Amino acid sequence: MNARQRYIETLTFGRPDRIPFSPGGPRESTIAAWRTQGLPDGVDWFAHLLEVLGIPREPAQPRVDLGVDFRLIPRFEEKVLEHKDGHYVVQDWKGNVCEISDQYDVTYLRDPKDFVTRRWLKCPVETRDDWERMKERYRADSPGRFPDDFDARCAQLASRDWPLVVSFSGPFWQLREWCGFEGLCLLMVDQPNLVDEMAAFWTAFVAEVLERILRRVTPEMVHLSEDMAYKAHAMISPAMTRRFCRPSYVEWSRPVRAAGVPLVGMDSDGFIGELLPIWIESGINVCDPMEVAAHNDIVAYRRRYGCAMAYQGGVDKRAMARGGDVIREELARVAPVVRDGGYIPGCDHGVPADVSWPNFVDYARQLARMTGWL
Repeated sequence: MNARQRYIETLTFGRPDRIPFSPGGPRESTIAAWRTQGLPDGVDWFAHLLEVLGIPREPAQPRVDLGVDFRLIPRFEEKVLEHKDGHYVVQDWKGNVCEISDQYDVTYLRDPKDFVTRRWLKCPVETRDDWERMKERYRADSPGRFPDDFDARCAQLASRDWPLVVSFSGPFWQLREWCGFEGLCLLMVDQPNLVDEMAAFWTAFVAEVLERILRRVTPEMVHLSEDMAYKAHAMISPAMTRRFCRPSYVEWSRPVRAAGVPLVGMDSDGFIGELLPIWIESGINVCDPMEVAAHNDIVAYRRRYGCAMAYQGGVDKRAMARGGDVIREELARVAPVVRDGGYIPGCDHGVPADVSWPNFVDYARQLARMTGWL
């Protein structure tokens, strides 16, 4: 099997020859630590990991990026507004004004290069006029939304041997980016009709962009980012999720499935136990990253939901950091779900810097054995 076939077979509860080897990816600070712990300078960490483990790198066609942009066009100007006491106050590309440590710069808010804590001071949509102006940045026909060679890229993708995933923000994520978390939650209580309007606008925009994609190429997965839970609960109630988010999920998943896309994925950190039933009934059939520290238990979820939901991630990063028998016990914990199918095991978030390179290699070796690569 090639990587594309293996990915589909695994997440649709088929019979893959091996489970995709996906240990998890490090951030910038993790790579810096690994360089002092045995990872050689100037080498790609994943290629070197495969070499250390003795796993041959499979031949694969070059990756082709669709080049479709679901984000706002034009972006806001990224700039530093103030610098004092070890912090920057910046305007990011989304129009937020926020405070970050001056060990980073404003570009860290554009790309997830590291774990960056920030404090939001002002969000781009605080009034009705702000909202009307923001809508102008989300037009499906904006120059730059699709690349000039989009048709040629789609033609190249027809014979790919790797899985194509089309990703965009879910309604909770996107509305929070416009209004801020606190602002959005207050609007859900005080002006629910405005939240309905915003969600409907985002749903229609995404649907229009998706329709143009699906006319030319069928991805293996359409993937939504939500991050709508924290350690103990979802950030909004199940009733609010059904009102403000579920219509978007249904509106997107139906044409996606009708187009032959086998997987509709959902990314959310935090405890998702209250959200899983809503996602399943809305057509979503894959979840990640399944954070263990947030009390997610994929073994219990599998017993409860069976083959209605597949998973990616689910291996406790804290056990990876401790290593030794602790990580072996952690992998033994998820082994029944691996055997069941519908699961690509890996780190339950980005790999943090407290996971040493030796411990990561040891964990990856155990994972490679579990998934059939060694």
